[in-house]
Amino acid sequence: MDKFKVIPKNKIDELPKTTGVYLFRAGKNTIYIGKAINIQSRVKNHFNQPSYRDNLFIDKINKIGFFETNNSEIEALILEANLIKKYQPKYNVVWKDGKNYFYVAVAQNENKISYVYITHQPASAKGYGVAKPKYIGPFVEGTALKKTLRFLRRVFPYYTSAKHPKNKCTYCHLDLCPGPNLDLVEYKKNIKKLILILKGKRNAVLNSLKKEMRQASKNQDFEKAGKIRDKIFALHQVMSHTHVIENSKFGFTAERPIRNSKFTGRVECYDISNIQGKFATGSMVVFINGMPNKNLYRKFKIKMKNEPNDIAMLKEILQRRFKHSEWPYPEVILIDGGKAQLNAVLSVIAQNSGLPRSPAGSLAMTVMAIAKGRQELFIEGKKNPIPLKQLPQEIYNLIKQLDDEAHRFAITYHKKLRKNNLLQ
Repeated sequence: MDKFKVIPKNKIDELPKTTGVYLFRAGKNTIYIGKAINIQSRVKNHFNQPSYRDNLFIDKINKIGFFETNNSEIEALILEANLIKKYQPKYNVVWKDGKNYFYVAVAQNENKISYVYITHQPASAKGYGVAKPKYIGPFVEGTALKKTLRFLRRVFPYYTSAKHPKNKCTYCHLDLCPGPNLDLVEYKKNIKKLILILKGKRNAVLNSLKKEMRQASKNQDFEKAGKIRDKIFALHQVMSHTHVIENSKFGFTAERPIRNSKFTGRVECYDISNIQGKFATGSMVVFINGMPNKNLYRKFKIKMKNEPNDIAMLKEILQRRFKHSEWPYPEVILIDGGKAQLNAVLSVIAQNSGLPRSPAGSLAMTVMAIAKGRQELFIEGKKNPIPLKQLPQEIYNLIKQLDDEAHRFAITYHKKLRKNNLLQ
């Protein structure tokens, strides 16, 4: 507990307005531990707008401790879980019996290959394999835990069931699953690192990765060293910039929706609308963490000649968009179209050396194209498209919502230009 700075209860205004973990003490006893996006605001809520559960202990508090996690919500989530497990604070346990907490279980199948899932009751949960599962927790919020695992799965892909189909599954195409042809040595390393992260040992994982990268470079295996460096970069990004904690009051959630780890952060979707090249318009709609932000939408009046060339029009609006370095760059770009449209976007990106990249030089954004006619999703770097019907429902719904919104915004501007022309 020496990590925590402790202040008297009457100095709440000295609490930081940053992400981290806080605790309440009655005398020398820690009676409650919580996490927050804004420590000061969350602690004040306990006192200013107490719930019936707060009233169980609010008068007993004489000191407040806090520990900032450098705005890392995932670290706050993990630290809260580890501290609750270690200290068993009375008023965390009062209304959170064992069956309501969440645990990450790491089990093994008959081939001693690990898979990961979430459970409520570790005492009675059974792994379908050769040994008793390992349990990590307890975690208070199931939604936050699920989001955290989605993010971490991008860095350390893992199985979620005991058996994998003979062919690649949807999550394989999204680089979230090791697939049917497993590199067992590498996979075991990934699972070990995932467990260490969930136990709050991020620095140990980063040091291990750096050691592996140095060794690969020493062996002149620069491709492997580059992949490890990308993984280090991705882990830093995940731990520092992802949002998983709910803006909650009284224990209820006010969710900031995140539909899938491939569609977190800023997503931009583009569409073209014209009639045989006339009154051509382009749209850029922006979703932040799965929700539309209309203040960030942009519309483009196509400047090229009146020719029915959607590929050229798409290139034009992407070139114009990338000139605006003051606009934050997206994590994902979604295009209405197929392989040709995807290649058009990639060619524009190739011409813009100033776009954000990882330390290894790879582009720090993913480009996708939705071919509505054949109901397929093209993803950069993937040879074959993914049938939309094979996507998880939440991903499909979000892609459809993005595409529909981009089409609506483009055609609305197109109709406005036509109307203005008629009035003239």
